[in-house]
Parts: sequence; structure tokens; C-alpha cells
Amino acid sequence: MEEADALLVIFAALTSTIGFVSAQDYPTRPLTIIVPAAAGGPTDTISRITAQGMSKILGQQITIENAGGAGGTIGTGRVVRAEPDGYTLLIYHVGLSTAATLYRRLPYDTKSAFAAIGLVTAAPMTIIGRSDLEPNSLKDLIAYLKRSDTKLSFGNAGIGSASHLCGMLLMFELQVQLTTVPYRGTGPVMNDLIGKQIDTTCDQATNTTGPILGKQVKAYAVTTKSRLNSLPDLPTADEAGLKDFELAVWHGVFAPKGTPPAIVQKLSAASRVRSRTQTW
Repeated sequence: MEEADALLVIFAALTSTIGFVSAQDYPTRPLTIIVPAAAGGPTDTISRITAQGMSKILGQQITIENAGGAGGTIGTGRVVRAEPDGYTLLIYHVGLSTAATLYRRLPYDTKSAFAAIGLVTAAPMTIIGRSDLEPNSLKDLIAYLKRSDTKLSFGNAGIGSASHLCGMLLMFELQVQLTTVPYRGTGPVMNDLIGKQIDTTCDQATNTTGPILGKQVKAYAVTTKSRLNSLPDLPTADEAGLKDFELAVWHGVFAPKGTPPAIVQKLSAASRVRSRTQTW
């Protein structure tokens, strides 16, 4: 019995040493970041910028793989099932935490399925409409939506997405109903909004600043306490008549549960070096 105990101690010491050496050498091959949203949207953009910076720090190529659908739960589920070796990561936003309240059955437990690596950014949202929509201000839009004969569509990236949550909050605050149109990501939403196939949406400034400045869409408000440096003429929702309406979307990097702590720490350091306070 004593001999068996001694062997277990030796084995534990050896495996601990092997794990330490492995973490020191990590990464030895390219990494994959799963983005549970369509290409061209704000989460995709943020993920590619983050991956580029982390790649330089880690000394390995990082590939972005888009796996949109079901409010981000499809791509997220892929990361949960991945080998916890630090080579498959997830970048997603607040939708990761809200999915548990919006979907009756998830194939994973959000609270315990991941090793958190780090916060990447917090992005403001903007309330926008197609360029030829009648109202020219948020105050006018609110009055327009409250008319009994008004039926406008609202595009979002699926149940649990940031755009979906923003739309639900907007409808709740105004006590109006919009016809929601779910997509696989806000990239396709923006394409259809510019093409005047849908009427309105609420999306991250990462995705909307260009179209707003190019007058491809009509901007009504930003959902932060103060105006954005990149859009100084766009009022806040509070200024424009929607009191205390505030919403920002965080993005984080995650690894599957069971990823060695030393690898998580290495990835966390890389994400901290890359992350910065965004001056919008």
C-alpha cells in the first residue's frame, strides 16, 4: 500500500512537471478563435483585430472561424466541446450570459463551461434606420412608432444577440411592437438595412459608424451616457428624449473549461496587452 502511494506521488509530480513544461512552450501551433456570428458584423471585426494583436504576442497564427446561428449558441457550443488545450477559443459578447435566460435548453452551462481569459472591449450601441425612413430624430421616431397605423421591421442577429436585446429594451421602454426579423449576424442586417429591405435596427458603433458617416443609414441616437468622439453630432438616447436608456456591449475571450491555468494566464496576458480603452 505504501509503495502504491509512493508511485502515485511520483506520477502526480511527473504529470505536473509535464504540464508546466507544456504551458511554457505553448503555443506550438496555430490557434482558432470561434466567432458565433456572421462575418462582417461588429463581433467579427473586434475578433479579427484582437486575433491579429494576440497572434503577434503569442508568435502563432490565429484563424477566425465564423459559426453564426441560434443567437450565438451554435458556435459557443463548438467551443464547449473542443479540447481544453488552449488552441480553440471563443470571442463573444453579453449574449453569452443572457442566452441561459432566453433558451429553455442549452447544451452547456454558461456558468461553468468556460475558463475566462479576458475582457476585450465595451462597445456602445446605436439606434438606426433605413436612409429614407420618415422620422429625422429620435423624438420623431418615437412619435412615429406610437402611431396606430405604424408597422416597422427591426432586424437583429438572433435571439440573445446584442441587437435583439437592444430592440427588446427599446420596445419595452416605448411600449410599442416592432416586427422582428432575425438574421445569422448583424453583417447581413446592415446589408439589408442599407438596401432598404428592413426599417430599423440597433447595432454596435463598430458596425454602424461607417454607414452613418456615409449617410447610408439614418442615425437616431447612441446608447451611452455621453456622445461618441467618432459621431459628435449624434445625440445620446437620453438627450434625444429616451430618458436613462443606456446600453453597452462587452466582448470577452474564453477557453473551454479544463484549460490548464498556466495557458489561461498566458492567453490572458496576451489579451490584456492587446485590449485597450476604445475612444469612440
